[in-house]
Amino acid sequence: MSEMMKNTAQTVRQLVLQQVQAIPEEWLDIQPPSYNNTLRWNIGHMVYWMDACMMLGFSNASAIPETYAALFNTGTSPAAWTGSPPSKDELLEQLSLQLNVLSELAPDRLEEPLAAPLQLGPLTFHRAGELLGFVAVHEGMHLATCGCMVKSIQG
Repeated sequence: MSEMMKNTAQTVRQLVLQQVQAIPEEWLDIQPPSYNNTLRWNIGHMVYWMDACMMLGFSNASAIPETYAALFNTGTSPAAWTGSPPSKDELLEQLSLQLNVLSELAPDRLEEPLAAPLQLGPLTFHRAGELLGFVAVHEGMHLATCGCMVKSIQG
């Protein structure tokens, strides 16, 4: 089961990479009507939460710039950004590096219990694989959001 979860997370990330590569950089900061954020924010948010999963679930050190928390954590918004966000190339590099980390993850690590149960809203996670599964679903949701935003921007 752990091998399947790892493969699913990798597949979702590969789909994210393909979609992001196809988005013109000039579209990344457009906020279509009825959306709370931009494509750049959604992409960075996926990077931020995969990094958080690796830290919380597998005790990996953070591998992203410290500025990503203020830019891409839940509850943040491009409207509040005071500095320059990462470029498309930087985001693609982070997405690719995280895919490499997923590829190297031993499937049996997904069965490891977390140091303490992790509560995210109404959800409680007890094992690293549960957290990775949630992050893969979460990433799929943001991938779908990006697809809808692209269609909205295209008109």
